[in-house]
Amino acid sequence: MSELKLEAKKTALVVIDLQKGVVGRTIVPHAASEILERSDRLAKAMREKGGTVVYVRVDFNDFLRLPVDQPPALPDGPLPAELSEIVPEAGMLPGDTLVTKRHHGAFARTELESLLKERGVETVVICGVSTSIGVESTARQGTGLGFAFVTVEDACGAMALEEHEYAVKTVFPRLAKVRSTEEVIAALA
Repeated sequence: MSELKLEAKKTALVVIDLQKGVVGRTIVPHAASEILERSDRLAKAMREKGGTVVYVRVDFNDFLRLPVDQPPALPDGPLPAELSEIVPEAGMLPGDTLVTKRHHGAFARTELESLLKERGVETVVICGVSTSIGVESTARQGTGLGFAFVTVEDACGAMALEEHEYAVKTVFPRLAKVRSTEEVIAALA
């Protein structure tokens, strides 16, 4: 495993879907409370070193419904808007950026790419829920756009252990560096 060094001014923390409609579910292998605490610590460290902090949420009432074999379990009627609100424990502060997505990945049809490029971001540190859906989709889209990624394994979780483990052991090593919260904080310069 190569040493990790992050130049904070060229790095962004992108926190995926730590919102009321997601973190209330059972999340494994790291509980929602652990992911929230670690995401908050990562955001504080990134801000302290002058990096960019972005929170991403999905708008359940404007979710892109595609013809797939396993559609998301969303009712046909409107859902309470509060389900798309970032929970306070995630650590979002004024000055952080909020991006609203309509599907799994945070780059497609959002302002995330242009926002990161305007700020000179080259590396994205990513965490959140769900490891194998929102986090993985965002990393796949972002690497295709030329961003380097660091996935914070212990600040991610999924609805099933197999989903998390497959993404962490098979997908992310091909798209990103996989590190812990402590390793990422120590690497910020």
